[in-house]
Amino acid sequence: MATISTQTETRAERISALEAIDARLRWLSAWTVHNANHIRPKRDGLKVGGHQASCASMTTIMSALYFDALRPQDKVAVKPHAGPLLQAIHYMLGNQSLEQLQQFRALGGAQSYPSRTKDKIPVDFSTGSVGLGVAITAFSSLVQDYLIAHGKMAEADAGRMIALMGDAELDEGNIYECLIEGYKHDIRNCWWVVDYNRQSLDSTTADRMFRRFDDIFETCGWRVITLKHGKLQKAAFKRAGGKALEEWIDQCPNAEFAALTYQGGSAWRDRLLNDIGNDVKVKALIESYDDEGLAALMTNLGGHCIESLMDAFDSAQDERPTLFIAYTIKGYGLPLAGHKDNHSGMMNPAQIEQLRTSMGIAPGQEWEPFGGLGDNHATRLKAFVDRSVMAAKPPEPVAPSIPVPARLPVPRGDAQSTQAAFGNVLLDLAKSREALADHIVSTAPDVTQTTNLGAFVNQRGLFRRSEMADVFRAANIPSAQRWAAHAAGQHVELGIAENNFFLALTSLGLAAPHFGTRLIPVGTVYDPFIARGLDALNYGCYSDSRFLLVGTPSGLTLGPEGGAHQSINTPLIGMGQPNLAYFEPVWADEVALMMRWAFDYMQQPDGSSVYLRLSTRVIPQIERGDDSWEADALKGAYWLRKPARNAEAAIAFTGAIAPEVLDAWENLVEDIPGLGLLNVTSPDLLHRDWSARRAARWTGSNAALSHIEDLLSELAPNAGLVTAIDGSPGVLSWLGGVKGMRVSPLGIDRFGQTGDLPDLYRTYRLDAEAIIDAAAELFMGN
Repeated sequence: MATISTQTETRAERISALEAIDARLRWLSAWTVHNANHIRPKRDGLKVGGHQASCASMTTIMSALYFDALRPQDKVAVKPHAGPLLQAIHYMLGNQSLEQLQQFRALGGAQSYPSRTKDKIPVDFSTGSVGLGVAITAFSSLVQDYLIAHGKMAEADAGRMIALMGDAELDEGNIYECLIEGYKHDIRNCWWVVDYNRQSLDSTTADRMFRRFDDIFETCGWRVITLKHGKLQKAAFKRAGGKALEEWIDQCPNAEFAALTYQGGSAWRDRLLNDIGNDVKVKALIESYDDEGLAALMTNLGGHCIESLMDAFDSAQDERPTLFIAYTIKGYGLPLAGHKDNHSGMMNPAQIEQLRTSMGIAPGQEWEPFGGLGDNHATRLKAFVDRSVMAAKPPEPVAPSIPVPARLPVPRGDAQSTQAAFGNVLLDLAKSREALADHIVSTAPDVTQTTNLGAFVNQRGLFRRSEMADVFRAANIPSAQRWAAHAAGQHVELGIAENNFFLALTSLGLAAPHFGTRLIPVGTVYDPFIARGLDALNYGCYSDSRFLLVGTPSGLTLGPEGGAHQSINTPLIGMGQPNLAYFEPVWADEVALMMRWAFDYMQQPDGSSVYLRLSTRVIPQIERGDDSWEADALKGAYWLRKPARNAEAAIAFTGAIAPEVLDAWENLVEDIPGLGLLNVTSPDLLHRDWSARRAARWTGSNAALSHIEDLLSELAPNAGLVTAIDGSPGVLSWLGGVKGMRVSPLGIDRFGQTGDLPDLYRTYRLDAEAIIDAAAELFMGN
């Protein structure tokens, strides 16, 4: 565990240096927030924010971790409200600029919360939505084990995936979903460090539940190390009367402990003498400290004691996952320490001045990384920091790209569903010798069979670090699922928890920057339940993870399942989610085309994750005269039936309702000569392209005509459009705004019910008759 610096310092010197770093981080984080709120000019009058108290409770933990315990291969997710602390650490290391700190929470400056995509400092994991930054470390540990098992990484290079969390994050349910999944997969090399400051945004944390976390984590195979008392307290407990003092501290309710901390030494003295001072030995012990010393003793918790933290981290050097519960004080070392309102509260100018003076920082030296220490001490501390592992940590690796075939085979069959086509494309890849196939990792939240991943898993196997026998196969019991489980398997089996699913995809999609090996994650989920894991999906996209998300079955077309299983707004999610390109193919050749595009696009520097919205509806395939349609399909839309020049009408559609649309077009084309039929394969790319074209007017750039403008220019200026999608009508109704055309939008804007497709399409007006009626309304004046 030893860092470079431990080769030249004694333990006592290391402790002294880490304590000095602790104080500097407390000041720099507090001053960064203060500058943003009280010194930097404000133009809008709004509170900038920041979390001085939340940072102060973590300074000792992060000092011991970053400058003593971490190894180059370790990765850390820092709790969101300790973002300024991470910035301060990299400022001391020389990785962060003064300008960035001075612009904390301003445009272009240091971000509110650690961000892989927005911050200029090295950030292993983005955090912000509490709980997700914790769980991601468990899945990254699983990805690391996957790479080791597949021979893409050496066991000796395995790092720890570490999460630093506030105790209130343990209220987040996704943490326990993750804990269960981690136990199934026997994760290792994972540390979670709880900043147990017992104060959340609204209140002081209740005592009762926290006493059960030991049992919960130990049941799931974790080691639990509790750091309640620092070295000063432990020394006092050994003195005469010390046992009674220890028992009093252990029994003191969280709220009372916080209030006494805020009130200070005299309040501690009065309370202790009143409660246990009738014992002569205890009274003598208490009176041996002045008020300042007594306050320091009573707040000397394990999470604020460098020695205790060093010992704890040293004691967990094996691969067993470990939970460290570090007792801390919210706002430790600040004038607002312990106050129940300090979570979002900030020091006023008088309080920050009081802190500055107490730390010996001269006016004008507030931003000095080692200010207030004196020249000699500052020089020694800077040398200590410069010798640390973190100072020499290499940048994230650049993983080589995986070659993608020029074309993927199109599954054969006169009638197919897009879901089946997807499964067959993957199966063909699994049988091939393509390098791409070896890098694909599939996963699903307990829907592997029903989303057509089963054939790929039959071919490539389930991933397990330890081989598991297929009992049914050994007993010669027939089954379509021949899922051998072994270290070379390429499917990560997950339980039915969509948050876990999206976090697993995120971790797999970050394998390239994290571990230097690129994986191609493919995840399937029931399309309606994308919304259940939306926070984690957003987290993955914000982290710039790269994966292929397949949502299937989708829409009202999943008829017999009823409204709860029918997705309405997922196309809007696909359109609105940054760093996610959404496609909705109709035919098998489109599926193969878009999957091939996705596998390449996911690897591009300016690429993103990709979402395919698929269907179980089996529809007749169409004959193509050539492949000229493909380029337009990948831009978002192509003319399935090209309109006559200056035609007065067109039908635009997306997805599985193609048979109804084609039927309606056949019935309308004689009455509306030159009627066009536009297949919108990606409302997302089409809309983004058009929006970018519109925005270019204000930036002075001369952007080319957008793809949808080019397509609709075939129509007359006053033409009308019927739009149809098995989803929210808003997905396509915007097409009327491109050239000011009249629009009659068809789609779903209410929960469906069970039924067969003819009944449902008729009831919710997605059938051919509804399309004909909409056209008549627009074009015939009926």
